[in-house]
Amino acid sequence: MAKVVYMLCAVTSIACAVMLLRGYLRTRLRFLLWSGLCFIALMINNMLLFVDNVVYPNVELFPTSLRAGVALVGLGLLLYGLIWDAE
Repeated sequence: MAKVVYMLCAVTSIACAVMLLRGYLRTRLRFLLWSGLCFIALMINNMLLFVDNVVYPNVELFPTSLRAGVALVGLGLLLYGLIWDAE
């Protein structure tokens, strides 16, 4: 059951990223770019979690700090877009 949840989270993240980046290409609103990049990082985070917990459950391939770092980079991109790139 957990593997279904991990995959649904990754699929949802990439779907959001695709929609946001398509919106950016259409309107050139930079906040959509930063939001799309954030969701790409969150999708990578979900995929690392899936590989670590489902594919290889007995081996810790990616330390928690690496997964948290990927999520932090994504949220940092979103925060940059919110603060310094606001119109």
